[in-house]
Amino acid sequence: MPRPDFRFRPGVGGAPPGAAVGRVAFGGVIAGEVPVTVVAQSPSGPAAGVQAGPGGPLPLRVSVPLAVAAGLAMLVAFPPYGWWPAAPVGVALLGAAVHRRRVRAGVGLGFVAGVALFGPLLSWTNLHTGYLPWLLLSLLQAGYVGLLGGAAAYVSPLVDRWRWSWPALTGVLWVAQEALRSRAPFGGFPWGRLAFSQDESPALRLAAVGGAPLVTFAVAVAGGLLVAALWRPWRGGAARSRWAAVAAAVGAAGVLAVGLLVPVGVAGGGGTVTVAVVQGNVPRLGLDFNAQRQAVLDNHVQATLDLAAEVAAGRRAQPDLVVWPENASDVDPLRSAAAGQRISAAADAVRAPILVGAVLVGPGEGQSRNAGILWRPGSGPDLEQMYTKRHPVPFAEYVPLRDVARMVSKEVDRVRSDMVPGDRAGVVDAGPVVLGDVICFEVAYDGLVRDTVTGGAQLLVVQTNNATFDVAEARQQLAMVRLRAVEHGRASLMASTVGVSGFVTPDGRVSDATGFNTRAVVLRQLRLGDGRTLATRVGVWPEAALTAVAVAALAGAVWRRRRSAVAR
Repeated sequence: MPRPDFRFRPGVGGAPPGAAVGRVAFGGVIAGEVPVTVVAQSPSGPAAGVQAGPGGPLPLRVSVPLAVAAGLAMLVAFPPYGWWPAAPVGVALLGAAVHRRRVRAGVGLGFVAGVALFGPLLSWTNLHTGYLPWLLLSLLQAGYVGLLGGAAAYVSPLVDRWRWSWPALTGVLWVAQEALRSRAPFGGFPWGRLAFSQDESPALRLAAVGGAPLVTFAVAVAGGLLVAALWRPWRGGAARSRWAAVAAAVGAAGVLAVGLLVPVGVAGGGGTVTVAVVQGNVPRLGLDFNAQRQAVLDNHVQATLDLAAEVAAGRRAQPDLVVWPENASDVDPLRSAAAGQRISAAADAVRAPILVGAVLVGPGEGQSRNAGILWRPGSGPDLEQMYTKRHPVPFAEYVPLRDVARMVSKEVDRVRSDMVPGDRAGVVDAGPVVLGDVICFEVAYDGLVRDTVTGGAQLLVVQTNNATFDVAEARQQLAMVRLRAVEHGRASLMASTVGVSGFVTPDGRVSDATGFNTRAVVLRQLRLGDGRTLATRVGVWPEAALTAVAVAALAGAVWRRRRSAVAR
């Protein structure tokens, strides 16, 4: 990123006596002219010199492209691109674009960056539902980045007073923005957090200390270091500016690399378990997978029967547990005798319990549940070991404010029944292993995953259905599974109807990842965890503390601005 610099031309533009006009340049582009004070020296003193004032913001013709570039840089940090070093670069570009702006301008520039990020990142939401849901969701998420831009602009006086505070301020503001976005409205939508772009980065290991918020903080601090060094020359001349830029670049790399010092792996000691993941696939992708529900169930039954035959022939190890994905049985197996018999036949053949992703009818009229049911060989469904999804997706699995939503789009009526949330954590005792089950998008929510581990889970399981999306969405979701594995020191797996399925070690490495829109059965022996990482123990407190610092920084900016106004 180019550094802005100051050049001075005395007596331009009718400046008052004793003043000159400073021309601010950023990357060779003239940003504007601001008055600066010329300090006259006595004949007996040093030669006359010029002191530059703080200057102004970059011109909009520079800031708007920077905001767009910021969003695109953050975009390519996420799967399927995976250029994770681009995330702090994007943070730095946005920081430069909004610095010293009015709050409204900061909000606007942040919103531009958010659209550039979330529009392409969430493009998989329009594949089968049309453009309106994608547009509304992208604009909503961009609005939070707009709030971040306004907040960053507002704390500019603090940065100008204490330049090295810029990295820390950037970090806490990003954490606070993501904390808000992960909770509101309707329970929030944490997709696209900076932490989820770091699945190949050394910073991923920081999740074992402070979870996703600490990883986001590290990425944002690295971006803050870059913009702090490159914003404009430092007092003391070109040599000091060069050293500051080098120090900031090294510091940014160091902040991310410090994760290499964090020990990761299985938390505590436990035994081993052999798990099979069945990816049965669907006849065709799209929203009408529900119309294919019998075929989808048959696919998963048949794939399990084939696995059982291979086990009997000695070509595969005997699994202790089989995991089917979300929506593997959209025929309610507790009401349909035929569906229940098919699943029982599969469990009996493979001689292992199956965690079945199923849609259940009820409990009330026009209601349903998204559940993971443990189906035991010889005895069938164990309803005491059933997990009901606690965070159904608004406007996809249930429609809040349906009458109002219908005025925006009648497409909401495609959601014919509202899914009822469960009321307990997804802790499922399968016998040889205690599972921490979360379903689909729930993997993005810190508390829902942590609750399973504090409840005794030894292995994390993510049941998901990607048949209505694409491989980009599946890989973004797998990146979240990798973070959760490191965060809690648990071997993890993702089971998808169509892919990507696979296993993740407690240090974040992926193995046996399947292709997309294929049928596959993968089997692996996993080591179980019984202990707790520091991140598991501290829970929400790192996020709460960093958010509190962000609020304090905004309060400090209010004080600083009022003090400056009084001084004028």
